[in-house]
Amino acid sequence: MAKQDPLHTVLKLATEAEEQAALQLKSAEFECQKRDNQLAALQNYRLDYMKQMDAQTGQNISASYYHQFHRFVRQVDEAIEQQLKSCEEANTQRNYRRQHWMEKQQKRKAVELLLENKANKRAQLELKKEQKLIDEFASQQFFRKSDK
Repeated sequence: MAKQDPLHTVLKLATEAEEQAALQLKSAEFECQKRDNQLAALQNYRLDYMKQMDAQTGQNISASYYHQFHRFVRQVDEAIEQQLKSCEEANTQRNYRRQHWMEKQQKRKAVELLLENKANKRAQLELKKEQKLIDEFASQQFFRKSDK
């Protein structure tokens, strides 16, 4: 039985590392999407609230209601600002995970290329050995015929 090339073990480890990095990237992308959705919900909530206030234009509203409205809008704006930061952090993490995955993918491909090159060299050596045997056989046949 032929001894297995240690590069196969390296390839297995590189493939597992790439798969793990891909899972981490997928998780980061999911988190980014979730935070973007939360941001959109906050922005839509603010817009709806502003439309409600706009619809009350021209109507008599109390100063305390008006004050509460502005205070609430400020709170929503602060929440939107915090969510924007959260989205930026998630995007940074996603970019890091994408880069990490690409590096792992590149390493796996490099190991595969090494294995392929080794296999090609082995095949070429086998062809040369086979050709040498064929040449030796042909020359032996030639000498046997010429000796007769």
